[in-house]
Amino acid sequence: MTVAPITIEPMQAKYNPQIGRLLVHGFRGKFQKLTNRNDDDLALFFEKLLDHFPAEPASRRMVALQEGEVIGTIAIKWKPESDMKQKQELPSWKSFNRFGKWNLFKMLLGLHLLDHKPQAGECYIVDVVVHPDHRSKGVGKLLFQWAKHFAQTEPRLDALSLHVVGSNPRAKHLYELLSFQTQLQQSSLVRRLLFNESKWDYMVLKLK
Repeated sequence: MTVAPITIEPMQAKYNPQIGRLLVHGFRGKFQKLTNRNDDDLALFFEKLLDHFPAEPASRRMVALQEGEVIGTIAIKWKPESDMKQKQELPSWKSFNRFGKWNLFKMLLGLHLLDHKPQAGECYIVDVVVHPDHRSKGVGKLLFQWAKHFAQTEPRLDALSLHVVGSNPRAKHLYELLSFQTQLQQSSLVRRLLFNESKWDYMVLKLK
C-alpha cells in the first residue's frame, strides 16, 4: 500500500477551519481551564481569530498536507526590522458574540500572557501541532526541519526558540532530541492561576 506524500506548504485562508481544529488538539488543556467552552466553540474561536487577524509581516504559518487534509501546522515569528505596528481593524463583536464577553476576555487575556516577543536573531516557534491521528509518522519532524531551514537561510536569524510547560516532559525530551537546550526555567503565579501551569521552560537551538 502506497502512503500519500506529506507536503509542507504556506498557510491559506481556506485552511482556517482545519487549523482551528488542530489548535484545539494542541491547546485544549490550557484554554478549557480558562472557560467552559466545548471543542467546537474553541475551534470556532481560533478560526475567527485567523479570519480577522492576518499574520504579521515578521511571521509565517505553514501547514502539513496529506491528500488535501491539514494534518499539522507550525507558526514562527521573529523581531520585525521596524517597530511600527501593522494597523488592524478590530473585528465586529458579532463575530465573537456566541462566546460571551467574559469568556472572550479570558481567552484573549490567555493568548496575551502566552505571547512572546522575540529578540534580535531569534526565530520563535509560536506553536506546532500534529493531528492525533497522524502522530509518530514524522510530521512534527518535517515541520521542525522546515523551521530550521527557514531560520538558517535568513541572515538576521541565528537561533530557534520555544516554550514548553513543565508538566509535559515528553515534549521537552523530544525537543532535546532535536538539540534544543533549556536556557531558562520560568515560574508564573498568573499562568498557574489561569492555566494551572506554573513552570515553563524556555528552550533554544543555536543555528550559527
